[in-house]
Amino acid sequence: MERSHRRFSHRRFKIAVRLLSSSSSSAVPNKPPHLLTLADLSPQQIESLLQSAIELKSACRTTNLSLPKDQRKSYASGHPVDQSLTGKSIAIMFTKRSTRTRVASETSVATLGGHPIFLSPSDIQLGVNESLYDTAKVVSSMVDGIMARVGAHDEVETLAANSTVPVVNALSARYHPTQILADLQTMLEIYPASRTSRSASLLAPLAGLKVAWVGDSNNILNDMLVAYPRLGINLSVATPKGPNYQRDEVVWGTMQDGLHAMTKNPTDGVTQGIVTWSNDPAEAVRDADIIVTDTWISMGDEATKEQRLRDFAGFQVTEELARRGGAKPDWKFMHCLPRKGDEVDDQVFYSDRSVVFPEAENRKWTIMAIFDRMFGRWQL
Repeated sequence: MERSHRRFSHRRFKIAVRLLSSSSSSAVPNKPPHLLTLADLSPQQIESLLQSAIELKSACRTTNLSLPKDQRKSYASGHPVDQSLTGKSIAIMFTKRSTRTRVASETSVATLGGHPIFLSPSDIQLGVNESLYDTAKVVSSMVDGIMARVGAHDEVETLAANSTVPVVNALSARYHPTQILADLQTMLEIYPASRTSRSASLLAPLAGLKVAWVGDSNNILNDMLVAYPRLGINLSVATPKGPNYQRDEVVWGTMQDGLHAMTKNPTDGVTQGIVTWSNDPAEAVRDADIIVTDTWISMGDEATKEQRLRDFAGFQVTEELARRGGAKPDWKFMHCLPRKGDEVDDQVFYSDRSVVFPEAENRKWTIMAIFDRMFGRWQL
């Protein structure tokens, strides 16, 4: 009996291997969706993601224990949102430090029922101990999604090109899509849909707004460039003079391609936003609804800190700059954090104009919407 059982088990094993081999060779796998920049998404997809983020935020907040008991909601399933990541593991691969992105990513996976696996530079070194190609093949074979915070943008492109699961860019040297989605959700909270009557579009209240960017030519600005004009938002940029602060021509070309595509397939009721570029912060903030800045000394720029601080003289966001430039009386301030006093003074940063903390929180809800769609459903 024991010998017969062994033969039977061995026969079953050989059949299973044949079936698996046959299935692997004949099946055509689905191509996973990736999000490397908001240029990858249509205005309709951006709107749909933001709608999901708003709904997730609303649902999760109804269970908050800080609410009076009669205002809290309970759900039959025990969860305020669909557990689309149940049984799924998500790799969160960071080669650069982060507070907001890490906390938002790990808690989003947990809220959706999944298991986050955080991989820091001490755990995994992209392209150091093994190639990016090898890393993409190995990690994607073991997880259901990858959130990658990298250095050069071609690193996340290589991961996506060779991954069998969706890859989300948590930050690269060229783009930072999850930050701009959070900024857009924050803008919708400042300018709700009631501002535009009889509009079916969630994003309609943002069309015609003027956002002034006063700072570095970096990944935050780049994702603004490829997204805002397609949503009808006007973007006025001021960067310091000099070769280190010129626009990224690849990004500029991508922006132009996106706007050209809109002229061929116009979005109902949306007029393209206007982009202007100068080296004068006062000029940039003229008639601005929102003034935005970011760090002047990014990770990797520490060696040139003193020179960069000299280059940015006059770029600190202050009430005086806004008055001198002629920003709108009710202008708001945004910053992706962490913030340093050189970039914006305390009077603005901690004022009622500032929406930096709701902006930071919205990183969670937009990332959760992305994970739900991409890792849980493979759709955008």
